[in-house]
Amino acid sequence: MESLIYMPLWLLFALLAFNVSYFLFYAIASLIPRKPLYTAVKRNNRFLVMIPAYKGDEVILHTVEESFKQEYPMNDYRIQVIADQLQPETLAILRAQPLDVVEVKFEKSTKSKSLNAALDTVSESDYDYAVLLDIDNIMAPDFLSKMNAQLQNREVVVQGHRMAKNLDTPFAILDALSEEINNSIFRKGHFNLRFSSALIGSGKAIRLDVFKDVMKKIDAVGGFDKELEINLIGSGIRIGYDHTAFVYDEKVQLPEVFQNQRRRWLSAQLNYMKKFAFKGIVKGLFTFKFDLLDKSLQLTLLPRAITLGSLGIMSLSYFLGFEMGLWFLVLLGLNLFAMMLAIPAKFYHWKYMSAILYFPKVFFLMFANFFKLKGANKSFIHTPHQVSKPKK
Repeated sequence: MESLIYMPLWLLFALLAFNVSYFLFYAIASLIPRKPLYTAVKRNNRFLVMIPAYKGDEVILHTVEESFKQEYPMNDYRIQVIADQLQPETLAILRAQPLDVVEVKFEKSTKSKSLNAALDTVSESDYDYAVLLDIDNIMAPDFLSKMNAQLQNREVVVQGHRMAKNLDTPFAILDALSEEINNSIFRKGHFNLRFSSALIGSGKAIRLDVFKDVMKKIDAVGGFDKELEINLIGSGIRIGYDHTAFVYDEKVQLPEVFQNQRRRWLSAQLNYMKKFAFKGIVKGLFTFKFDLLDKSLQLTLLPRAITLGSLGIMSLSYFLGFEMGLWFLVLLGLNLFAMMLAIPAKFYHWKYMSAILYFPKVFFLMFANFFKLKGANKSFIHTPHQVSKPKK
């Protein structure tokens, strides 16, 4: 009888132990010294910088202005704004500049629809690679130059290092910490061990012919980057990563925006877990495609906030006399150690670390999202943006 009572707890422990082990393994791997795989630059690739813009008129004008500040030759890259519900005045300002405007209109807007519509207007003979930005993204001046150096041998896709451009509220800091942990574990750690980097929704370069072909298969409402990633890895394409090629991204500042954004992400992950995880694990094991196996396992991971919060709650039971709580306490320590390894040194400052006091609220917001998933993957959940400058 006692074993039946403990069985659910051991199952919970096993689930959390898998998550912690995965995080810790790749957090350690992210520390392996590795030089960027630059080769001698023999040619300038032609880049099409695609920026889907859903509303956000002031933001897109600022982003476009900053996009012209690349050190890369102007003749070798072109800005393309995919305009969805922008004001006529904004469209007029954009069309007066040396860039392309593709105006789109949908009954239900999605990023994948906008990208597919824009890709239909371009030819592989005009550009070598597409670079994808979000409406609020600012490329570092040397971003395209670094991407070009990584893409000298017709590599298919390289993910850049997306990082925060604003750290002005506790939630923005926590969002930035989460992004950097992802960069360490799911991108740098993986790439150091010759696995594919995880993709993000922006800040990446992908060979245009491949991008056009793969996007024809994608009509995702949320998390299109997950489906893109799965399609690429399933086709045997390895995703590269450049930790030194920076794209600055606006971090969410308010708890309600944070919750809505995470609700969209959680819904997308659960959707792709159901569609791809089991098939990918089986195929990866029996065909020895370990990149696919790793990506499929990644789809089954719990959100880190849920893992950390659950471990914290279960660890408290040890101090209340529950002996099994000691095992959860050990896992909590290992999980915190993994997070510490993954967080960049610059964040170890009191003005940033104090934001951790808001973590309990993050946990409860994330936990509440499990009860708000109905319809989240059937309609576009827009994250509002505002003009902000990269944090130096």
